[in-house]
Amino acid sequence: MEKQGTIKISSENMMPIIKKWLYSEKDIFLREIVANASDAITKLKKLVDLGEAANEEAYRITVTTDEKKKTLTVEDNGIGMTEEEVEQYITQIAFSGAADFVSKYEKAGGDGIIGHFGLGFYSAYMVSENIEIFTKSYRKGAKAVHWASDGNSTYSIGECDKATRGTKIVMHISADEKEFLKENEIRALLKKYCAFMPYEIYLNPKGKDDKPVNTTCPLYLKQPKDCTEEEYKTFYRETFADYNEPLFWIHLNMEYPFNLKGILYFPKVKKQVELERGHVKLYCNQVYIADNIKEVIPEFLMLLNGVIDCPEIPLNVSRSFLQNDRQVQKIAKHITKKVADKLTELYRKDKEKYENCWKDLATFVKFGCIKDDDFYQKVKEIIIFKNLSGQYLPIENCLGEEISEEDAKNGKEPQAVYYVSDENKQAQYIKMFKEAGLDALVCDTYIDPHFISYIEYKNPKRVRFLRIDADVAGALKEESGENKDIEEIFRTALKEIKITVKSEKLKNETVPAVINVSEFMRRMSEMNSFYQMGEMPTDMTLVVNTANNAVHALTAANEEEQNTAAQYIYYLALMNYRELKPEESEAFTANAAKLLEKYLQK
Repeated sequence: MEKQGTIKISSENMMPIIKKWLYSEKDIFLREIVANASDAITKLKKLVDLGEAANEEAYRITVTTDEKKKTLTVEDNGIGMTEEEVEQYITQIAFSGAADFVSKYEKAGGDGIIGHFGLGFYSAYMVSENIEIFTKSYRKGAKAVHWASDGNSTYSIGECDKATRGTKIVMHISADEKEFLKENEIRALLKKYCAFMPYEIYLNPKGKDDKPVNTTCPLYLKQPKDCTEEEYKTFYRETFADYNEPLFWIHLNMEYPFNLKGILYFPKVKKQVELERGHVKLYCNQVYIADNIKEVIPEFLMLLNGVIDCPEIPLNVSRSFLQNDRQVQKIAKHITKKVADKLTELYRKDKEKYENCWKDLATFVKFGCIKDDDFYQKVKEIIIFKNLSGQYLPIENCLGEEISEEDAKNGKEPQAVYYVSDENKQAQYIKMFKEAGLDALVCDTYIDPHFISYIEYKNPKRVRFLRIDADVAGALKEESGENKDIEEIFRTALKEIKITVKSEKLKNETVPAVINVSEFMRRMSEMNSFYQMGEMPTDMTLVVNTANNAVHALTAANEEEQNTAAQYIYYLALMNYRELKPEESEAFTANAAKLLEKYLQK
């Protein structure tokens, strides 16, 4: 005969809150229920190992959907419960069955026990209008128990005719949660939350040929020496659905001072101009917690793909706890160190591979340096830049000698290092640099503007970065070639345009003029644009090359010819700096037509 009881909670209003607000995502209930089933099996397994229980069948969890009956069932062949235990673990919300088990069987230890039965069970009420439990304990002579509740603070409990050991939870799914009755939906959730659970999970099994939906022994649990290259690649493809092979990987395998296992993969970058977020999946005892939890996984490592399993991090825990937990901070630091060690090892042992991978690694490494000074200190000697010849140079080779305080006070500046942000747009400047025997670094990724500022900040007395179009006159000036008459011709022709005119004799005679833009003002403008604050006016200078024959010929032309040619030279220089605006393109075309007509008439 069944008896009636009341669920023991501190407030009559608690159940509606649990049903609606226990978790931010409803679908997580399936993880909780399956994790409870996994705990039940782990407990039995430990008792079997101690000789206090017997088992002759394979451990398994079965999930069944029934759209006609509107039920979702999760069944295990684990330890089961007596009526007393059901009263204790289920009706006393948030009571931890795991803690009770470990206290009774200290010699068995708590390894592998998730320990989340009490409150986690009630997550099922977020999608269920009624839940039934059919359970039978492993203890000899134990009677099977049936428990049921509609989640409104009352329940019924009594005996039932369940013949086998274990627990079956039947969730009667609410009318507005019908998606949780569909096999494909449940399969996707099991793949998401339970992909690596330690016991085989079967969904709607039909016979002996059924395959589990999960992998009970994921690759990251193996010793690195026992894993093959193909296994690493297969695990990557199956876990992240990415059929591009990873560049390389780091296998984390630590047991002291904390338990930490996992694999971090360095993927190929799909777009060089963007910071692409990867997926670092965090697990607790093979149970999925979440993706990209920055309190555990340093933010810059989220550009990678990977799996990290740390039993010391509970399934459900507040961000504030993680932020203040010293053990979590140590885990994050350890992961950072292992990544830095792997990169350093690759650089020293296989520099050719490192350089071949650098195009894909650069964004990750630079972002890591900016976000984590400890990471920068560990990898600063292996940061490289490609030069105009396609060779890679360590950043240390690009820095100059540190200037003294006295020299700095007297106006001496650190060594200038020129760089290119777009090899196509700055092709004219690159050509001039090469012909003059000068070099520059290629800094063409999305993060480079921020990174070179960071390097300047870290080495304020050793380097200042100038984009190749920031000081062409200073870099390519052969000798003083100032010509006031030519400057006046250009100022007159460009009087409607806000631009500074300067004349210099440059080493390259073929280029009539170039545009120089203040490095500081350009960076400020780019930063404003990045933060969507609007563009700032840039401080542009037209450097007229007095070594060019066409520029010299201007002095013998009449005023109309001077204006037309000077404007044409200006737009030609501007075109080599950036794309012309519509009105500029129109003016350039008009000037080109006039000059062509004049040339053909001669």
